[in-house]
Amino acid sequence: MPLVSRSTYQAPLLFRNRDLQTIFPSLFRTVKGVSYRRERINTPDGDFLDLDWSETGACRLAIISHGLEGNSERSYVLGMARAFNRRGWDALAWNMRGCSGEPNRLLRSYHSGATEDLEAVIAHVQEDSPRYRILALIGFSLGGNVTLKYLGERGQAVSPLIVGAVAFSVPCDLASGARQMAKERNRMYMSRFIRLLHEKILAKMVLMPGKITDDGYDQIKTFYDFDERYTAPLHGFKGAEDYYRRSSSKQFLPAVTIPTLVVNAKDDPFLGPECYPVTEASGHPKMYLEIPSWGGHVGFVSFNQEGEYWSETRAASFLGDLV
Repeated sequence: MPLVSRSTYQAPLLFRNRDLQTIFPSLFRTVKGVSYRRERINTPDGDFLDLDWSETGACRLAIISHGLEGNSERSYVLGMARAFNRRGWDALAWNMRGCSGEPNRLLRSYHSGATEDLEAVIAHVQEDSPRYRILALIGFSLGGNVTLKYLGERGQAVSPLIVGAVAFSVPCDLASGARQMAKERNRMYMSRFIRLLHEKILAKMVLMPGKITDDGYDQIKTFYDFDERYTAPLHGFKGAEDYYRRSSSKQFLPAVTIPTLVVNAKDDPFLGPECYPVTEASGHPKMYLEIPSWGGHVGFVSFNQEGEYWSETRAASFLGDLV
């Protein structure tokens, strides 16, 4: 039972295309009605995280984790924050290191397994905002992997305030996702990510001359190339394969102890076959896996009077039923 046998998502007729689902929201969706209050917190290792709060005065808080090279201003984050605000929740969209519009202080950055930063955010909320009696976690793509890994790592020790979680478009097997993204059909996506990541490297070169270089960066064509050269050595991994093995959330799913919904569209262009944790979900007492036929990567486009995407309605419904 927690395999969801029939998804409620029905894509608009013209959006039954994986690339249109993936690209359209990023380029053309505008979300209005969210007003952030920014707060900067320090991390235990001397870095900082920028937190963007969308507050209604509620005692319930949804903590939202964005995807690779995303931030709190992406339409999928704003849409989710607005959906929860409408239902009487506060929302906290945190920006991973270097993603808030300002380079982070340290040579290291963020990555798919950096659960210590999510822990820093949750600890800050619990210490400085005692009005919150209920917390929920929501993650997209890389942020979904971080969310699931965090819950599995902590198992029974997860904070009793966290009642549930939802994760969308999760590359829970990072090696499989990297192989999928290296395929020719994904070249336009891969090129964009490599360009954006290069901008982060260039910014670090200005801040820390001599500590990092982009010599030969034109030879980097895939996530494996980038992770082998930068992500792994900068974050204590032996190489890209070690990074993928240790940071993939799939292995941690059996230890999840709170109600958790994972939604990975069947047509997601970024996910390889191993990114659909059917075996892990089958018979799991707490984890639900939903595989809509459509949705692309962080898409799930809907057209309605509220301007709310299906993913937002689905997350709000799942988590709302828990409280």
